[in-house]
Amino acid sequence: MATPKDNSQKENKHLLLVDDDPNLVLLVKDYLEFQGYEVTTAENGKEALRVLSDLHEKKKIPNMIICDVMMPEMDGYTFIEQVRKNSSTNWVPVMFLSAKGQSQDKVKGLNVGADVYMVKPFEPEELVAQVESSLKQASRLMLHKANLSRDEGDRIHVPNDVELTPTETKVVQLVAQGLSNRRVAEKLSVSQRTIESHVSNMLNKTNLHNRTELARWAIENSMA
Repeated sequence: MATPKDNSQKENKHLLLVDDDPNLVLLVKDYLEFQGYEVTTAENGKEALRVLSDLHEKKKIPNMIICDVMMPEMDGYTFIEQVRKNSSTNWVPVMFLSAKGQSQDKVKGLNVGADVYMVKPFEPEELVAQVESSLKQASRLMLHKANLSRDEGDRIHVPNDVELTPTETKVVQLVAQGLSNRRVAEKLSVSQRTIESHVSNMLNKTNLHNRTELARWAIENSMA
C-alpha cells in the first residue's frame, strides 16, 4: 500500500462518498482515510441528500462529493442537480465515478454539474490526485472570492452581541493562523475533540458556516 503523505492539511477535509457498491465504498473510503481525509458515505442520491441535510444542520458541509452515476432510488445526475440548486451546497466540488466511459457520458456528467469525471476502474493514486487538485482549486476560488469581497468592503458579518471566552479567543487566533484542529490542540495542551467543540460553539455563536469564514472573521477583526 502507498505511504500516506503529510496529512496535516487533510485532517479537516471532509468528503462525501456516494455509491451503491459496498465493496467499492469500502476500498475507496479506507484508502482516502489512510490518506488523511474524513469520509462520510451514502448508498444513493436520496440517502445522500438526507446526509447533506444532517451535515448542514451540524455546520459540517463536506469539502467535496465523490459520486457514482448509476444508482437505485436516485441516480448521480439527479442528486448533483439537487446539490447545485441548493445555495448551501452549490459551491462543493463534485467528482463523478462511473463505469460509463463514452465521451457523451462524460459530457453529460460535466454539464450536470460535476467538476471531474473518472471512469471505473481507476487507480487509487489517481483518485487521490484528482481529489487534491479539486480541493486546491476550490481553495483558490474561495480565497479569490474573499479577496474580492474584502476589496469591495463586504466584510464577514456576525451578531453584534457575540462574546468569545478567553479559550475560544485563543482557539480562533490559532485557526486564523492556518493551524489544523490537531495542531491547535497540541498548542493548548488539550484534546482535539475539545478544540472541535470550541470551533462548533463559535460557529453557532457567530452564525458562520465553516472554519474558513471563522478565520476570515478573526483576521478582519484583528484577532489573528
